[in-house]
Amino acid sequence: MFTLKPQRIQIMLNTTFDEVMEFPNSCPFKVIGDADDTLIDRVVAVAQQLAPGDYAPTTKASSKGSYYSITIRITVTSKEHIERAYMELAAIEGVKRVL
Repeated sequence: MFTLKPQRIQIMLNTTFDEVMEFPNSCPFKVIGDADDTLIDRVVAVAQQLAPGDYAPTTKASSKGSYYSITIRITVTSKEHIERAYMELAAIEGVKRVL
């Protein structure tokens, strides 16, 4: 089993995106929401507003078909851009979680 020493955990907690990521970066976002045929289009529309490009999200329905899990890669240019992407994706009607 892998364990981290408390000092290592504290260092990790104090690490910022800017220290571990290079920008621009193609960052995956997983959007989980109600199974609605328009959800995918709405996620892509928000991605287009954040960073125009050609998007090919992958989609998976839940076992009961009640929810969709949509994974989309968005090219982000800063920590603030990542935060904005999370906020705008989460604001889409029917979205339950953004990971």
